[in-house]
Amino acid sequence: MSQGRHADRDYSFTLAQRVQDLMRDYGPSATPRAYAVWYSYVAGEHPLMNDAVKRLIAQKQALTETDTDALFEQHLAGGRVAQMAGETSATMLSEIAGVMEMLDLSVGSAAAYNASLSSLSQDLTQGAITRERVREIVGTMVAKTREIATSNRVLEARMRESRAEIEMLREKLEATRLESLTDPLTGLSNRKHFEEMLRTSVEAAAQTGGAMSLVVLDIDFFKRFNDLYGHLTGDQVLRLVAIVMRESAGAKATLSRFGGEEFGIVLPGLERAEARVIAEAVRQSVMGRDLVKRSTGESLGRVSVSVGVAVHKAGDTPVSLLERADLCMFAAKRAGRNRTIDDSVGADVLQNVA
Repeated sequence: MSQGRHADRDYSFTLAQRVQDLMRDYGPSATPRAYAVWYSYVAGEHPLMNDAVKRLIAQKQALTETDTDALFEQHLAGGRVAQMAGETSATMLSEIAGVMEMLDLSVGSAAAYNASLSSLSQDLTQGAITRERVREIVGTMVAKTREIATSNRVLEARMRESRAEIEMLREKLEATRLESLTDPLTGLSNRKHFEEMLRTSVEAAAQTGGAMSLVVLDIDFFKRFNDLYGHLTGDQVLRLVAIVMRESAGAKATLSRFGGEEFGIVLPGLERAEARVIAEAVRQSVMGRDLVKRSTGESLGRVSVSVGVAVHKAGDTPVSLLERADLCMFAAKRAGRNRTIDDSVGADVLQNVA
């Protein structure tokens, strides 16, 4: 075995051992999903999932099977969407192959027609020719022309059908793509899209030196609210926050639900002051909404959110920017909740209160 293979094997064994240690220390679940989550955590394949795992450990000291299932679904799942995309792509490729076959036949028919015309043209130019031969040649030309016209009509009809089919498949692929990037409960971007847009925005800000801000918000006492009123009513609160975010953020913002009750707003081109305005607009609007239980009409009072704002600075990565926004949000929690704190307070202050 080569030295490289030895190194790969040793690395895999090291990862596996670390995974087993973490599963023993931080969670009783030993399901395949739990192993996949911990393996990805150790390998560092999904930084935002690692961030979520760290927060859960800090809050609960251990991860339940429900926790690892949720992490798997949010960060590692995607087989169903991939399968849908694969099936649709296969159908589209089959349709395109059919069109290409029809085009090949059409090209062949046109070539044969051209050869026939050339042959008949030569007959007409070969000196004296009888009237009967002219009639025969003209009749043959008419027949060949009708054949190619019929072939073209068939091809035209097939092309129209294929165009409609391919357009339908294109729309289906686009719907599948959007589904893979959307949180089904709120209609906001999901964690996958959030990660993509955060990375893209950070890279753009680093390359151009332009502004870019990140807002992170968390619903205060959401677990208590869920326990008191039930998960269906909790879902209503999550949708309310999503609605407020849409109303408050600009068209260029990426609005995401990237955790249970955690939301993010990626704001390319905005400085701290502008991002704070949006963050405060969301916070105040959420606080200003009276909640009513749909099934009974019962008044549920109001909920609030704690908000953190971080601004891109030189050397930032998506993870470092998110961590700083998280620190600001946790600082808002520690300071009494229902408030907005940004990273202008200084890293030392954030580290002390988070």
